[in-house]
Amino acid sequence: MKQLQWKTMTLIGIGIGLVLLIAANAHLVYVAFSSAPDCVPHAKESDDMGPYRAARSAC
Repeated sequence: MKQLQWKTMTLIGIGIGLVLLIAANAHLVYVAFSSAPDCVPHAKESDDMGPYRAARSAC
């Protein structure tokens, strides 16, 4: 009987963990698609503020 309870509790724990994992990933996908960061100042040419700049500017 104790063996059955242990297995049941293990399966419930795994199920809760999977639900939390799926919910967290769904939240990350939602935030990624719903957020639109403002334009920030960056180098337009490679020698403005150093050798690095945005690959494709949206501003």
